[in-house]
Amino acid sequence: MSGENELLGNLEKLHTTELDVERIIRNLSLDVEDVAEWCREQVSSARADISRKGKNWYVSVDGCVITVNAYSYTIITAHKEKKKR
Repeated sequence: MSGENELLGNLEKLHTTELDVERIIRNLSLDVEDVAEWCREQVSSARADISRKGKNWYVSVDGCVITVNAYSYTIITAHKEKKKR
């Protein structure tokens, strides 16, 4: 597998830690029970733009960016996309 197909092919491996859950909820003002599942849905969305830079995947979708470690598939953080000037 290569490119974004590698991340999409391993969606079941996506996970996060308690601290990351708190950070993601705070950064995106989410009101969901399962942050990892919410992120999986965003990553698998047809609107998602997936790129890899170094050790991380970056998924831009619906005004937010989700960062995933490419080796462990840990969802590190998510934040609102910065507006371009």
